[in-house]
Amino acid sequence: MPQPWYREVSREQWKTFLTTFAAWTLDAFDFTIITFVLTDIRRSFEVNLALAGALATVTLLFRMVGGIGAGTLADRYGRKGPILFAIAWYTVFAFLSGLSTSYVMLFAFRGLFGIGMGGMWAAGMPLALEQWPAKHRGIASGILQGGYSAGFLLSSLVYQLGYPMLSGNPDRAWRLMLWAGVLPAIVIFYLMTRVSESPLWLEQQRQRAGKPVRLSLARLFDPDLRWATIHTSLLMGAFVWMYQSTTIWYPTLLANLKQQPLAFLLLLNAGGVIGSIAFGTLSEKWGGRRGAATLGMIAGVLSAPVYLFSETSGGLLLGAWLIGFCASGAWGIVPGYLSERFPTEVRGVGTGFSYHVGVGIGAFAPYLIGALTDAGTALQTAMFWCVIGGGLGVITLLWLGPETRGRNLE
Repeated sequence: MPQPWYREVSREQWKTFLTTFAAWTLDAFDFTIITFVLTDIRRSFEVNLALAGALATVTLLFRMVGGIGAGTLADRYGRKGPILFAIAWYTVFAFLSGLSTSYVMLFAFRGLFGIGMGGMWAAGMPLALEQWPAKHRGIASGILQGGYSAGFLLSSLVYQLGYPMLSGNPDRAWRLMLWAGVLPAIVIFYLMTRVSESPLWLEQQRQRAGKPVRLSLARLFDPDLRWATIHTSLLMGAFVWMYQSTTIWYPTLLANLKQQPLAFLLLLNAGGVIGSIAFGTLSEKWGGRRGAATLGMIAGVLSAPVYLFSETSGGLLLGAWLIGFCASGAWGIVPGYLSERFPTEVRGVGTGFSYHVGVGIGAFAPYLIGALTDAGTALQTAMFWCVIGGGLGVITLLWLGPETRGRNLE
């Protein structure tokens, strides 16, 4: 009788994988917690909706710096060092964000926070997936990407349980919310020091001993990799645009509708976790990476009216689950797909560059939604058109690129 798939993964592989998952989950927690306190921040610094949305935009833009920089370093010096630096960096700037005395200061700190956030993904995904059995990469990809929804889920719980005790002083409350991930980050930093370096990267270094090493960033634009770099960057731009359109302003939308956010955010992010695993697993069995993600995105686009325009709590709850499971779940293919598009010598910078250039493209969605709302468009309508545009972009771009299921990482 064949053994379960999870028993085919060694204890060391699981340790590396789960530590990376925890670091990515905390990364997402520290980013998404700010979405719950944008109203308090607006009051503290007397800024409009567009500037409040720009706090998310600047973080996402600076993720490009961290993703490209850490990816380049991960290819040259190994995966672990950049991960440890990224965890320390985003923790420091999450803490400093809570000390901000002006909007400009907070804007700067959230931008610098983004460097660490981008670095974590760029070095962390290769570290985890390069140690994983190839035939189970789809489910590993789904679980890893689900860490982002898990982080959002945790921030929802912390806000729901912790904020009421602080709400009497809103100016202090949002600061304490931004500090909530500092102590867990110290624990995860320690755990990361104890995981193994990528065996694929170590083997490549052994083979290259004594040979001149070219900067991996430049290699991305050689003729054989140029299309992969451009295509994956645009694809990730569409993925991120879709995601940011559904999430950054969602707590504000729920507040406008006089709904308590916890149940909706639990369904949205539980759906994202389960959907990422489901579509990641499906990508190994049916339709490959492209087919599985396309199915999720089509269902997500069709769910947008339920998610945004339902007039009852039941309809809104259904919409939250559908968007989470389908649209966020389609992300389950992303870590595996990007890793399969680039060889080991440039996998860190390749995945980091494409993912975070995509983040830079998608970063303008929160700002655009805020600006449209300031100009008189209903928040639901502004979110709807950005969701539709992002979802259709993902579907189109997926089929302009190759299928990668079954590729060896070499």
